[in-house]
Amino acid sequence: MEAINNFFGWLFGTRPGVLVLMVFGVLLFLLIAWLLEKRMRKQFYNHEKTEGDWDLFDNGDEDA
Repeated sequence: MEAINNFFGWLFGTRPGVLVLMVFGVLLFLLIAWLLEKRMRKQFYNHEKTEGDWDLFDNGDEDA
């Protein structure tokens, strides 16, 4: 039980522990976002763009 207390004390009480916690959180959310994006692309694979659609990477240059 003392080992668990020491681990949580290190994780939340020291700078390296908090840094590990933050990096793990960022990686977890990146994994979740990637999985959800992959799932949505599979679900809407045949979606044809209409005039009302927007794209995250669209720069607005229709002429170029």
